[in-house]
Amino acid sequence: MQQRGQVTAVLGPTNTGKTHYAIERMLAHRTGVIGLPLRLLAREVYDRIVALRGPSVVALLTGEERIIPPRAQYWVCTVEAMPQDNGADFLAIDEIQLCADPERGHVFTDRLLHARGLHETLFLGSDTMRSAIAALEPRAQFMRRERFSQLTYAGSKKISRMPPRAAIVGFSVDNVYAIAELIRRQKGGCAVVMGALSPRTRNAQVAMYQNGEVDYLVATDAIGMGLNLDIHHVAFSGLSKFDGRRMRYLAPNELAQIAGRAGRHMRDGTFGVTGEAPPLDEDLAEAIVSHRFTPIRKLNWRNSDLAYGSIDRLIASLEEGTQDEWLTKAREADDLHALRLLAENPDIRDRVHGGPDVKRLWDVCRIPDFRGISAGEHVSLLERMHGFLHDGGSVPEDWLARQIKRIDRTEGDIDMLSKRLAYIRTWTYVAQRKGWVDDELHWREATRAVEDRLSDALHGALTKRFVDRRTSVLLRRLKQKEGLVAEVNDKGEVTVEGEFVGRLEGFRFSQDKSATPDEAKTLRQASLAALKPEFHLRADRFYNAPDTELDFTEQGGLMWGEHAVGKLVVGAEVMKPQVEAFVDEEAGTDVAEKVTRRLQHFIDRKVATLFEPLLNMQRDEALSGLQRGFAFRMIEALGIIPRDQIATEVKDLDQDARGALRKHGIRFGQFTIFMPLLLKPAPTRLRLVLWSLFNKLDEFPESPPPGLVTIPVVDVPDGYYTLSGYRRAGARAIRIDMLERLADLLRAQDSRGGFEANPDMLSITGMTLEQFADLMGGLGYKAEKGERAKVKAAPEATAEAAEEAPTEEAPAAEAPATEAEASEPAEPEAEVFYTFTWAPRRQGGGGKPRNDRNQGQGRGKPRGKGGPKGKGKPQGGGKTYQARPPKKEKPIDPDNPFAAALMGLRDKT
Repeated sequence: MQQRGQVTAVLGPTNTGKTHYAIERMLAHRTGVIGLPLRLLAREVYDRIVALRGPSVVALLTGEERIIPPRAQYWVCTVEAMPQDNGADFLAIDEIQLCADPERGHVFTDRLLHARGLHETLFLGSDTMRSAIAALEPRAQFMRRERFSQLTYAGSKKISRMPPRAAIVGFSVDNVYAIAELIRRQKGGCAVVMGALSPRTRNAQVAMYQNGEVDYLVATDAIGMGLNLDIHHVAFSGLSKFDGRRMRYLAPNELAQIAGRAGRHMRDGTFGVTGEAPPLDEDLAEAIVSHRFTPIRKLNWRNSDLAYGSIDRLIASLEEGTQDEWLTKAREADDLHALRLLAENPDIRDRVHGGPDVKRLWDVCRIPDFRGISAGEHVSLLERMHGFLHDGGSVPEDWLARQIKRIDRTEGDIDMLSKRLAYIRTWTYVAQRKGWVDDELHWREATRAVEDRLSDALHGALTKRFVDRRTSVLLRRLKQKEGLVAEVNDKGEVTVEGEFVGRLEGFRFSQDKSATPDEAKTLRQASLAALKPEFHLRADRFYNAPDTELDFTEQGGLMWGEHAVGKLVVGAEVMKPQVEAFVDEEAGTDVAEKVTRRLQHFIDRKVATLFEPLLNMQRDEALSGLQRGFAFRMIEALGIIPRDQIATEVKDLDQDARGALRKHGIRFGQFTIFMPLLLKPAPTRLRLVLWSLFNKLDEFPESPPPGLVTIPVVDVPDGYYTLSGYRRAGARAIRIDMLERLADLLRAQDSRGGFEANPDMLSITGMTLEQFADLMGGLGYKAEKGERAKVKAAPEATAEAAEEAPTEEAPAAEAPATEAEASEPAEPEAEVFYTFTWAPRRQGGGGKPRNDRNQGQGRGKPRGKGGPKGKGKPQGGGKTYQARPPKKEKPIDPDNPFAAALMGLRDKT
């Protein structure tokens, strides 16, 4: 042990400023070295000193980083990478209690025993090391530092109730990822910190937490090693971990080291448990709070005075024991295990003959197994590396380039990127070893660049998986009680503080479906709080919008442009529907009432406009008695009633009453009493909606396409065809106004003796003869089918052409080919025809068309084209039809009021 300068042990719990004190003491000297337990912490301290003194005088030395400026005065290192005997004025070792760590403890113990500064040496750590330091370094002075803030035990908390600025600690990668996923769903996201992360990735994750992008940190016990974070609460998700050999419970002082991260400087902190971790017993919790633990009695030790004469002598020196009561032989480390395996290889033994060869072999064995693969694979890599160094003096550049190129890929998930980062750490370590590669500067920069790219990719992957930026941003703003700014573009897309959160469809917020159920509630709360001003602005625009921007659907929906803003509901009367507005409750009652009023105005005006004839008739005080009763029936039926349903009421109306009703647009048709103006597409569409609504149909039938004379008969609710302006007749339904035109034609026919359809009838209906026959059957007529020879028109020929004989220049094209053909008569072409007679097969047919409009004309002989004339069978071979002799026309009695009514009906209709 070297006797150099003053030795001081600065001991105490976390948050006492020990590391800060060591940095101040080092900078008070001309030169200094500080050894830290983690590469992450070394990088953090390096950045702090560079900020104070500049990069030209500060060196960083770890297993994978080597930044050594020419005029380096201050060396920031991991404990393993500390330079030996560089003659620095100051030397410090942080977290000295790691002397008791089963894996790395022998390195810290070696520094405790042998590393000293020329003028000052500091050992920083837990008060549990006081006795051991006093025994091994009798000259040491002790400085006790107390916490700047208080630490209290808060018991068990569910993750869903975890307070902001909390760190949840897990002891495996799987556990950390599971907790982080849960935090993302419930709290918007978290940062992830693990010892295996590169400094660049760790710093990026910590920066998210420190600047408030996320309020939660999920970490391994790596945060217990001096990382200074703004943590208010530490929660343990478990109390045991795998230490490389076995699962074991954490010691009280290890729990205290982690729990002590809660509370920064003068701010108090709390700690507790969460998840499946059992509550801490009172004694353990009190020990952590007061930082009183059993002193460390044994430090792990391994002989550092190594013999390099041969492989066997090196192994023997590494296995050498100690008689010191404060030291205990460390368990076999990975480097010694690798040396044993390589020593069994005859090729290795043949290559290693002297001290330099043994030293080189030992240096190769100390390459850490960053990849975490099997011991056999790791030893195979070491064997190859030793072969390169022994045979060629360095690692071949083309081989190293291929290894790095395989790793230099940034696609993939978190596990894949983490694995590549572990692999590149091996080559970063190799590139940092002096003399192992030819162009050291190039390979150090190359491996560092790949590590940086992978680190950035890993940070992005961690953030994408474990941070919902929308929820975290909105939660942070809500917590800070800031006014959230919502924006809605012309597509209805809603962003809050720049984050897409969903769409505003009318006055209802449709949340983005990518949010999980756990996130949805929080996201909706924040979004609607930000949208409240937008709801009021939109309600004002809607209230002042013209009716042309509004419409109703055939299912009773109410639309503003392409957005549903309400629906129709049943009112007291069929033509007085009410409205129900679609407005989110969070928009407020003012917005809901304004939207409801505007929708009611719209539908009231729509009914008043499209049903103006009905409403005018309803308001006509001149109508009385039977007239008013009939008008009420028409209003109740929305302007269309089959005549057979009100035949008695029609019969009871005198000519004056009918005239008064005709003034309001009522037409007394043969089959239907209706208002022609209400047959237009717009009133028909609204009439069907109001009828369906008033009859509480589950699904509203749609109105027929406009312009069709007939439509197919399908399965629809009773009354649909009448309200649509059609009448069922066979397989199709015919429009009632066109049916009345057809009835006018049918009145002129001999419906008893039989008649054929003329072109006018087919033209009105737009049907084929077979379809027309089916229609007539639906109207109460019997259709008898027949066939006959088709009559061809005689060819037109001039007298001059008939007298001309065929010539060679103009042969007779029509001449028969043979005498047989000329003598054989041509078979006549047949045509199908139907004869219609009045023969109602069911009630409610509407009655056969009456000759109300043909008074004074004979009714016996059909007008226009009739049936076949003459006697005998037609040439077509079908039945013979003969019209009955015409009946004499009965004179009309001018004193008969019914006859006068028929004459008036003819004139008006």
